[in-house]
Amino acid sequence: MSSQSLFKQTSIGPIPKEWEIKAVKDLFRVETGTTPSTKEQDYWTNGSINWITPTDLSKLNQIYIVESERKITKKALEETNLAIIPKNSIIISTRAPVGYIALLKQEATFNQGCKGLVPINSEKVCSEFYCYWFLSKKFILQNLSGGSTFKELSKERLEQLKIPLPPLPEQRKIAEVLSTVDEAIQKVDEAIARTERLKRGLMQELLTKGIGHREFKDTEIGRIPKDWAIKKIGEICKVVTGGTPDTRHPEYFGGDIKWLKSGDIKGLYIYDTEETITKLGVENSNAKIYPAGGVAIALSGRGLTRGRTAIIKAAMACSQSVAIMIPDSEVISEFLHYNLSNRYLEIRNLTGHFDRSGLNLSIVSKIKVPIPSLREQQKIAEILSTVDKKLEFERKRREKLDRIKRGLMNDLLSGKRRVKAEAD
Repeated sequence: MSSQSLFKQTSIGPIPKEWEIKAVKDLFRVETGTTPSTKEQDYWTNGSINWITPTDLSKLNQIYIVESERKITKKALEETNLAIIPKNSIIISTRAPVGYIALLKQEATFNQGCKGLVPINSEKVCSEFYCYWFLSKKFILQNLSGGSTFKELSKERLEQLKIPLPPLPEQRKIAEVLSTVDEAIQKVDEAIARTERLKRGLMQELLTKGIGHREFKDTEIGRIPKDWAIKKIGEICKVVTGGTPDTRHPEYFGGDIKWLKSGDIKGLYIYDTEETITKLGVENSNAKIYPAGGVAIALSGRGLTRGRTAIIKAAMACSQSVAIMIPDSEVISEFLHYNLSNRYLEIRNLTGHFDRSGLNLSIVSKIKVPIPSLREQQKIAEILSTVDKKLEFERKRREKLDRIKRGLMNDLLSGKRRVKAEAD
């Protein structure tokens, strides 16, 4: 029997012949939320009932939601038109933004930015399965949403949405497989969080107290060991920047010269860049090729980019949004990177608190840094780079598990890959 004969064409695409198609309203009661009056303190003070918002859903890294940031009182529940729904119900953000989804671990209510899906028949529905299914169809929920100022998914459209109905044992088995991957992801996330806390603690200790010092001094950059010197970056590094070839000339791009932009600056080392340029692009712009070993700093960039540093591990050019500090014999690149990374917020604030403000070569050159002996710099860098290697390993594990999860969700939730499930 061909694999095609095991499937049937439906309004939501091909699905296994044993699966049915239902509307959301056939399997779930859809509830809408609201916000109690914020003028009534009795509705909020010492509240104990979860009141979920899209913001709560946006912070999750798993399918379950245990509690909300804000809670309401029993009085608010009794005196307003709030819907409270039981555990194992699904919560979907349906307004600004649409598509965050979670499963309730305990009963809760929610605001007008969410809708609750309460299973009508537990003998037909596994909530975990449908939580994963909705997560995999976020783009469909968004496309169903209307509105010009902000998108909103109406109750009526959500109720009419067509969804698959596999046999309950298969739903449960699929949910079990996906939740096993989620558990593995959560353990890796916890390992990453522990390692990041360890790194922050070590950086604070090693970069301000050093190794084995007993005497300290107060300086303009804080308390440091007595025998450490202080120098401006411009005194111990050549500080340079680059440029962008004219984008009207496609022949300037796509060559074999790595071209570093502020968005490429992540982690400890940079081995490659998102974009490349040609020799012709270098010759006809302010871009220059710099050797491996320099410490790159993002002069500007969106969000958290400005002020980030990393060490370039290959020869590359850079844009004007990046400065490269090429150390002399007094400082090790790794030590300089860690020192500046530990002072990330301080360095960002050198330009003020405006998102559009940027660093420049003059500002970077005047930044003062402590200078231990080369031997101590090396020891500090070795300790911190060992922790960074652990972080890199865990993050790669996380990326691999994410890929596995996406693949499984695509195959299992569509029936492309079947699972053996024992009937109840």
